[in-house]
Amino acid sequence: MSSVKAFSSSSELESLNARFTQSFALMAMIWILGLAGHFTPLQEWPALFLYVLGSIGLVLYRGKKNGEWEQMYLRGGNLRKSLVWGGTVGFILFAMDIINTVLYYKNGGAPMMEMQDILVNRSLLFLFPVLVFAEEFLWRGIMFSAMIEKGFNKHLTVFLTAFFYVVNHFAVAPVGMKERAMMAMMAFPIGIFGGYLLLKTRNVWGCVLVHMITMISMMLDIFVIPQLLF
Repeated sequence: MSSVKAFSSSSELESLNARFTQSFALMAMIWILGLAGHFTPLQEWPALFLYVLGSIGLVLYRGKKNGEWEQMYLRGGNLRKSLVWGGTVGFILFAMDIINTVLYYKNGGAPMMEMQDILVNRSLLFLFPVLVFAEEFLWRGIMFSAMIEKGFNKHLTVFLTAFFYVVNHFAVAPVGMKERAMMAMMAFPIGIFGGYLLLKTRNVWGCVLVHMITMISMMLDIFVIPQLLF
């Protein structure tokens, strides 16, 4: 760990410690609930709802109560640079994902039928933007910012938050392990890039943008490309 930044008051340090603890406590609760739900008829749905509501709720709570919008990178920093890089890399990842998906199907890969069933038959497609906010707020907003402020090595922080983000797909996705693994593979480059983008800009909205763009590519993976190839 590198040296911890100086704090102007004990309340500021207490606020940071609380944000750090709450982010990891929420992650632990999500994973425990996901593991328990996996062996019940409820599956991972309770963990998924806790993930979405807990992440967004925690950010709003800390932002409104303590005014930590800048500390969580939701305000301030270099917004323009964040969005430009987020959009640029987002479209690069978009193109890479489409190419990989086409090759996957041409080599005999099966469509993501379980995810398609959830999004279409259960009418949950409209919740994807909400999921993006939840993911970025927790991993790149609350947890990442707290680790950096507490003096964790910046490269270790990027890797760990990306790793936790990848593992989380196995904890909350109510689909088979193969489809979880496919989503997790897409998640890792998003997490790595998002972490380094935060280090440069201290603004989370570029991470949200790149994530939104890759979500669009995932929709094409599920709904459009299989129709064109089969």
